[in-house]
Amino acid sequence: MEHWNSTLEGGFILMGILKDSGSPELLWATLAVLYMLALTNNGLLLLLITVDARLHVPMYLLLGQLSLMDLLFTSVVTPKALVDFFLSENSISFGGCALQMFLALTLGGAEDLLLAFMAYDRYVAICHPLNYMVLMSTRVCWLMVATSWILASLSALVYTMYTMHYPFCKSRKIRHLLCEIPPLLKLACADSSRYELMVYVMGVTFLMPPLIAILASYTLILITVLHMPSNEGKQKALVTRSSHLTVVGMFYGAATFMYVLPSSLHSPKQDNIISVFYTIVTPALNPLIYSLRNKEVMGALRRVLGRYMLWTHSTF
Repeated sequence: MEHWNSTLEGGFILMGILKDSGSPELLWATLAVLYMLALTNNGLLLLLITVDARLHVPMYLLLGQLSLMDLLFTSVVTPKALVDFFLSENSISFGGCALQMFLALTLGGAEDLLLAFMAYDRYVAICHPLNYMVLMSTRVCWLMVATSWILASLSALVYTMYTMHYPFCKSRKIRHLLCEIPPLLKLACADSSRYELMVYVMGVTFLMPPLIAILASYTLILITVLHMPSNEGKQKALVTRSSHLTVVGMFYGAATFMYVLPSSLHSPKQDNIISVFYTIVTPALNPLIYSLRNKEVMGALRRVLGRYMLWTHSTF
């Protein structure tokens, strides 16, 4: 089979999700609203955690990192998809495709690990409150953050370099929202079955331990909550944890579908829908679920707005 040089001949064409939908303009508007929601909510949460000293505690440090990852993750994918549809220009260079893949894998992998660390943080806070500042010291917290970023970036670098070394066939069309491993391998001319097996094994290795840690943490939290004497506190804790698990389920479910299920079970339409969940929907929902309903965060928002109003009044 004849190969085409993806580096010299214009790279790839991202087919995306918009053109194949029944109402592309409505879907475009929906994605644009979700993206603006993700930018606003995550940006606001990052600002509050940075400027309000009362939020400089381990829990909010981890939440700030989650907001940063979500902000970057959705920005790697969504603006290009929206602009490409608006301008009817879907091309992406070989280098741009590799960069997008590396960034998406890094941010997705880092969030995967960070969600497990956040579940452990909540487990310690609820089940071992007297030892919280020992088990979740600032040093431990930053170690968790560094571990998430470093392991994810190293894994992403290996995946990206190995995926992009394949020769690709004449078809330049990637039937997907972004440059990811499964849709790109469908364009490879060489046999990629062994690599697909490695992706499956590494996907299970990278996704399952954090997911098991999250489920174990929330199970122990549930047991502790059920022994609480206060029915009001019990109900509040159950509602909060169930909303957390909903978002976690969306993220891990989508990632498992993309990187653990065999390629024979994938279709371009399904892959696109799944990718929207972990690149656009989850980043928009995470701040609302984890933080912006929190009394401490709302208190910080009022204090920051109060200081801003005082500064504005004194200036003018």
